Amino acid sequence: MAAFTTGEAVALELPIARIPTRATAFLVDVVLQVVLALIAAGGLLVLGTRYDLDSAWFEALVVVLIVGVLIGYPVLWETLTTGRTPGKFVLGLRVVRADGGPVDLRHTLTRGLAGAIVDFWLLGVFGAVAVVTSLCSPNARRVGDVLAGTVVVHAQRRLPLPALAVPPPWLAEWVARTDPTALPDDLALSVRRYLTRLPDLTPAAAHELGVALVRAVCAALGVPAPGELPPVQILGAVVAERQRRALPALRGPVLVPGAGNGFGPAAPPYRGNGFLPPQAG
Repeated sequence: MAAFTTGEAVALELPIARIPTRATAFLVDVVLQVVLALIAAGGLLVLGTRYDLDSAWFEALVVVLIVGVLIGYPVLWETLTTGRTPGKFVLGLRVVRADGGPVDLRHTLTRGLAGAIVDFWLLGVFGAVAVVTSLCSPNARRVGDVLAGTVVVHAQRRLPLPALAVPPPWLAEWVARTDPTALPDDLALSVRRYLTRLPDLTPAAAHELGVALVRAVCAALGVPAPGELPPVQILGAVVAERQRRALPALRGPVLVPGAGNGFGPAAPPYRGNGFLPPQAG
């Protein structure tokens, strides 16, 4: 595991991908690149024979083929999938920024160019440079990662945030008195990002950022916080109610605990796991 600090000064702990898994993912991609190169070369020969291309055109097409396979392949995949080639997908890896955020074309293009020129092919002695630099780096970064400001990590599997019809029962009455649809879009996006990235946050960062978001949300909605509850519960209730009101299929009466609707008591006892509210009274 390695600690990263995002642009919002949030500490993340991400598992770094080391040489064995990265090398295996690289070999999977190389096999696919060879297959693509053979298919493209066959098509190039057919094209040259059919249209009687002169040597200059043929050589130009060969250069395009080489660049496309060696550079275009990783750049295209990592850009479209936000950091994953087929090899990385098979091994459960992902390229992220040095602050833990998603990569874009600038990062993937820098990695692709450095990989083709320095790390692997032109000057890399078939990957020797990448291996040496990764061994010397605490986060297993090759030259392309250093230049692009990226790192390869084991991808975290997350369940998508569900579109809930009702918030947690012990917060249903509180959130029903608010209007989460009036929440500014940027603040709502920050809340969703916090909830989806919660597994990657350190406990201290999760609490600190969660408390700050709860204060901002309550201030924006003009309501007081509903007691000493974990921030994830309060923010989750706001997101759930916001979705319920935004989606016509989920609109309906808010179910209040203790009203004979199957939710049971008004609040289950606190068990110290951060997901149940404290015992009232």
